[in-house]
Amino acid sequence: MFPRLTPVTKTILILNVLMYLVSNFYMFPKLYELFSVFYIASPYFEPWQIITHMFMHAPMQGPGIGLTHILFNMLTLLSFGPVLEQFLGDRKYLILYFASGIGAYFLNCGWNYFEIVQLGISEETINNIPMMGASGAIFGVVAAFSTLFPDAKMIFMFIPFPIKAKYLLPGIIVISLYLGFSGSMGGIAHFAHIGGAIVGFVLAKYWKDNRYRIN
Repeated sequence: MFPRLTPVTKTILILNVLMYLVSNFYMFPKLYELFSVFYIASPYFEPWQIITHMFMHAPMQGPGIGLTHILFNMLTLLSFGPVLEQFLGDRKYLILYFASGIGAYFLNCGWNYFEIVQLGISEETINNIPMMGASGAIFGVVAAFSTLFPDAKMIFMFIPFPIKAKYLLPGIIVISLYLGFSGSMGGIAHFAHIGGAIVGFVLAKYWKDNRYRIN
């Protein structure tokens, strides 16, 4: 079902699971506040959160709640990460992963600013809502896979039939845009997903176009 697990993907997976276990079962009282990321103008924002939020996931609040967040992200990473890691190499794969997660954060900040200025949502409300999860980074991985292997057929979660990778990326963007603007499925940072996917696409397209150039 999944490609052979590769070293970098394995390390990312282990770190995410460890952080989830520590956060939820060892009950460090301020771990979510310290390592989730806040709006850049929030008094709770700290620079390291731009990286650490990628290893935090929704707290376990009841049967299945929170656990589905990390399970979905890690299963998606297992589906696409090892192939990209082998194709790109460790360095580019790490750049892709973290750049996508950072891009996800900053596009979400842009949406937060729009909510404050244009939609009239109070800055205090925005400042108090943390963002967490590897979804932005993983959307970048999925977008890069779709760009580098456009004709690969796959069974993706919740899609019961094979679909070519090149149709996956525009589908992700359209669905996330609709959910983001409509406010459907509240509590999910849809524009972070879009930000991650855009960065993943741009990096993969650049590497693909320049792969055979001689310096």
